[in-house]
Amino acid sequence: MTESEFLALAETTLDEIEAALERAADTRGLDVESSRAGNVLEIEFVDNGTKIIINSQAPMQEMWIAAKSGGFHYKRDGRYWIDSRDGSELFAALSAMVSAQAGIALILSADD
Repeated sequence: MTESEFLALAETTLDEIEAALERAADTRGLDVESSRAGNVLEIEFVDNGTKIIINSQAPMQEMWIAAKSGGFHYKRDGRYWIDSRDGSELFAALSAMVSAQAGIALILSADD
């Protein structure tokens, strides 16, 4: 994948994450504030002040997530972003991270 293809895909992924968070806020009462600066998406949980940071790393062609549960690197494998250590898919793992930090069970998806 070229750098420009990666950057476009990363931008789309960040857009999908923001949209999924908005849907969760509307349907499940998720109370988060998200802000985006370039390739960095910061999600702050209003009730407890914790954060999840998601950013793209063009040189490695990866999406990185920093959460209370740790730091994770996702590389594109065909259709999905897959964690380089445990093989989990980005949206499934992010759902677990957001659920843990928000204190409510929810599933985030790019295609809702």
